[in-house]
Amino acid sequence: MYEIIIQNLLSPVVLFFVLGLIAALVKSDLKVPSALNESLSIFLLIAIGLKGGIELSKYTLSEVISPVIATIFLGSLLPIVALILLKTIKLDKKNAVALAATYGSVSIVTYGAAISFLDHTGTTYEGFMNAMVVLMESPAIIISLLLLKVMDQKKTEAVRYSSRNLAFTSPLTSFIDKDVLKEALFGKSILLLLGALIIGLIAGENALPAIQPLFIDLYSSVLILFLLSMGLTAGQRLPEVRKHGLQLLLFGIIMPVVGGVIGVLVGNMIGLSLGGMTLMGVLAGSASYIAAPAALRTSVPEANPSVYLGLALGITFPFNLIIGIPLYYQFAQWL
Repeated sequence: MYEIIIQNLLSPVVLFFVLGLIAALVKSDLKVPSALNESLSIFLLIAIGLKGGIELSKYTLSEVISPVIATIFLGSLLPIVALILLKTIKLDKKNAVALAATYGSVSIVTYGAAISFLDHTGTTYEGFMNAMVVLMESPAIIISLLLLKVMDQKKTEAVRYSSRNLAFTSPLTSFIDKDVLKEALFGKSILLLLGALIIGLIAGENALPAIQPLFIDLYSSVLILFLLSMGLTAGQRLPEVRKHGLQLLLFGIIMPVVGGVIGVLVGNMIGLSLGGMTLMGVLAGSASYIAAPAALRTSVPEANPSVYLGLALGITFPFNLIIGIPLYYQFAQWL
């Protein structure tokens, strides 16, 4: 385990993240232009979606139905697990729900780093796992907002019984307005991932000559640039997270471990390979800082972005990058 962590820590992907983190902490004037950062993000989303679609085209529906169900199950379960853990912190309801959505969704960049880790160790994995990233984006956001609505209704409404009828206002009927659904299902990251996935699925391996020079051969190099930018952002967010106490910092470490273990166990139950189980653990153990925050800004404006975004980027992301990915790999290897 120690050797795996050291090997991962010394990879260029992690080292460039650490460089960005140090630059932010020492208040260097190093900056990544926002336009470049946006471009790198778009590149990674398209690359993962295309590779997932091309690989998915090689499988039949019967071969991927179990992973699809497992992924949706994880995306629905993890927000509930997060809320249970957050009860011990006594965080206010809005911020707790925002964290549940963030930690139930997935980090595309953490997933990309996990792929680089597996490639570096020579570990194969099921190609359809890239498609599972798309499925993992939305369920947690929707489930978390539903739970918020249920909690709000418990305070404002009572279920009315009478001898003739039962009057009950379902949270599903007034749960999410069209803007929230649009953000959760068709936000930038989900739209790019899903769109690229469908294009890769339709084109199949015939698309490889066109996409390989840019989206496959240059993937690791672009990921390095993006992680340098993420290191800068994480370093800037760390002071904001520390203001909320040690318990919140511990949640940023404990939740990914709990989610990662659950993910690896689920992957083992559906018969995934060592690499597939590791990636399922990464899906469940990472925290979104793109799709979930975008949806939360619309649906839970009272939640503090420095809490859910700062914790995901400042604590959980570097933890997964340095320790989490090797940990999930080691646990999958043990199983």
